[in-house]
Amino acid sequence: MKRMTAPQATQYSPLALAFLGDSVYEVMVRDALLREGNCPVQKLHDAKVRLVCAAFQANAADLLYDRLSEEEKAVYRRGRNASGNPPKHADPADYRKATGFEAVFGFLHLTGRADRLDELFRIVWAAGQEHSEE
Repeated sequence: MKRMTAPQATQYSPLALAFLGDSVYEVMVRDALLREGNCPVQKLHDAKVRLVCAAFQANAADLLYDRLSEEEKAVYRRGRNASGNPPKHADPADYRKATGFEAVFGFLHLTGRADRLDELFRIVWAAGQEHSEE
């Protein structure tokens, strides 16, 4: 798949970037969970749900924000400020932050910045591991 330039990727709506970023992030979570060891699929699913929900992603966004480049922060803010309808079970503020988080992942994927995606994911993954040990 051909990489896009940053200007090309930012032509997409922030919700479209979040649509893609949601999938990119979820695949990364599933891959990391599976690599931790062979276990029943229900246990994998339960762990995935905990790490992919809006509340966790909102916390991850807060954790990453100061580590983002100015370009990534702009993508995050566009995603956070996009008008979307949060699900009834999600806190609207968490949902907006999660949308910004997902938009960054979508943007980085479209622009072929796999190393940066991995770097950000490792930070989020470590936070998730610490959270599960509490």
